[in-house]
Amino acid sequence: MDKRTFIKHLTAMGIGAGILSSLDALALNIDNNSHRDPDDLAKDEDFWAAVRAGYKLKPDYINLENGYYCFQPQEVLEQFISHVREVNYQGSYYMRTVQWENKKKVAARLAQLAGCSSEELIITRNTTESLDMIIGGLSWKAGDEAVMAEQDYGAMLDHFKMIAKRFGVVNKMVSVPNHPQSDEEIVNLYASAITSKTKLLMVCHMVNITGQILPVRKICDMAHSKGVLVLVDGAHAFAHFRYNIPDLGCDFYGTSLHKWLSVPLGAGFLYVKKEHVANVWPLIGDGNPKQDDIYRLNHIGTHPVHTDLAINNAIDYYMTLGAERKEARLRYLQTYWSGKVRNLPNIVVNTPVDPARSCGIANVGIRNMKPSDLADTLMKKYNIYTVAIDGANVHGCRITPNIYTTTQDLDTFVKALQELGSA
Repeated sequence: MDKRTFIKHLTAMGIGAGILSSLDALALNIDNNSHRDPDDLAKDEDFWAAVRAGYKLKPDYINLENGYYCFQPQEVLEQFISHVREVNYQGSYYMRTVQWENKKKVAARLAQLAGCSSEELIITRNTTESLDMIIGGLSWKAGDEAVMAEQDYGAMLDHFKMIAKRFGVVNKMVSVPNHPQSDEEIVNLYASAITSKTKLLMVCHMVNITGQILPVRKICDMAHSKGVLVLVDGAHAFAHFRYNIPDLGCDFYGTSLHKWLSVPLGAGFLYVKKEHVANVWPLIGDGNPKQDDIYRLNHIGTHPVHTDLAINNAIDYYMTLGAERKEARLRYLQTYWSGKVRNLPNIVVNTPVDPARSCGIANVGIRNMKPSDLADTLMKKYNIYTVAIDGANVHGCRITPNIYTTTQDLDTFVKALQELGSA
């Protein structure tokens, strides 16, 4: 009798779900709804209430700031704690014998999820480490140019400023419109900044401050036609919506796993197309003589290896829930609230209306109200936690629900915006 058949057998006998793990309960819930279309299931509040039951939620506020850190469902959290205990129990024995073997196994599973070769992916600590390893690890010379957008994440822009000072690199900045008319508008924007001296172009897969999904494949094809390498910031894309990294056509890709995969803090990954591995300098010196071995880039010293192990558990949860179901629910939640306020007076939604250009993240502001004041008012008056964004042509609060968020939560948020917008 397999696991799901056993769970069904227990249920048929009337044995309560309390003896089941939350992952088993999720599997049963999925099994009972496996015949349903993901877009239809995305609207079923009873189904998602059962998913929500697997989380321990702080009752003090409605959390609409999951973009910084998507904390774990209880199942993954408890498994993470068990890894902490086990590594602590084994101590140096674990660290000297199996830590790297286990890390490579997890990395191989991540590579499978990302659709790439295990020889092209390493586990890092976050997106910043991943992307900065490339920005700082290429062989730059004075006069080389790099292209990026003012909407890119600050840590990467800071690193580009550092290599400009250190190597004489020229940074060329574009500004991505919040409401592009077409993919070609975005592609041409980046193309206009490229010259014969351009070495690297960095682009967000999903702009972190607005949730806009950019046409990465088209940008990569354009850049490669001009001999330019492409580095993609995928911090908010991985395990948020579906794609395979090789299909994007990029040369480098970095992401954080503590965001939409809901891994404990301290894990991300870096993808380097096999042909480029030998051309990247490691962040920390490594004695690996194989220049084309990506693990030459993975020397970071002693680190929390139990976090690496918990990646497996987060993948189990994600795969049990189903990538299509998660993407459909996140997109539904975003369009549910944003669709109710887009046409209201004094409300400004800084995210494209086209569902193909966004998923779970959106940004909203109120005319003549500072984003910091909006965030502060939402928290103090309505018990809604968000984050203010005020710069790079984006003025509002970033709204990032998660799969445990209810439409009732979002109705509270919409009501708050209606009141503030009419004040």
